[in-house]
Amino acid sequence: MEQSEQYLLTAYRETGNLQLLGRLYEPYMPLVYGLCFKYYKDEAKSEDAVMQIFESLVAKLRVHEVSNFKSWLYTLARNHCLMDLRTESRVSTVDIEEHLVESDRLLHQQYEEPITEERLALMESCLEELNEEQQRCIRLFYLEQKCYKDVAAITGYDLNKVKSYIQNGKRNLKICMERKQE
Repeated sequence: MEQSEQYLLTAYRETGNLQLLGRLYEPYMPLVYGLCFKYYKDEAKSEDAVMQIFESLVAKLRVHEVSNFKSWLYTLARNHCLMDLRTESRVSTVDIEEHLVESDRLLHQQYEEPITEERLALMESCLEELNEEQQRCIRLFYLEQKCYKDVAAITGYDLNKVKSYIQNGKRNLKICMERKQE
């Protein structure tokens, strides 16, 4: 390691002066960008990662004793990219078209029991037992055939809350109906 790098590392660790950190990091920015681009294959994401890695250095270099900055930075950058990609792959996103409406009848047609007047009355009775949010979302989604986005707009609830209310409401409705049929 160069003498000036060691000096910058020590001086930054003692003072927390971001200009010193910037002088230390700047020569390696193209290296970090290249590494990130290798993983992301996206310019904007790689540029963001270069900045995020710099931000992480602010705290990490104050507590870690680093003897070889270049290899330590390379490892830090690689781990940042890998963790980010791993997190991204765990979070699967689904685009829901505005006109798309989930229908249990289509999804579970072969398992569905015939709908009788008695079953409808039971369902209406159990629907009344749900909390207000679940009840409102279930009615809009299933009975009025609204999509998630429309339900969110009508109720003013966050889209993720709407999905949660529908999922939990559907489960609670099923539990109530099974309990009352016994």
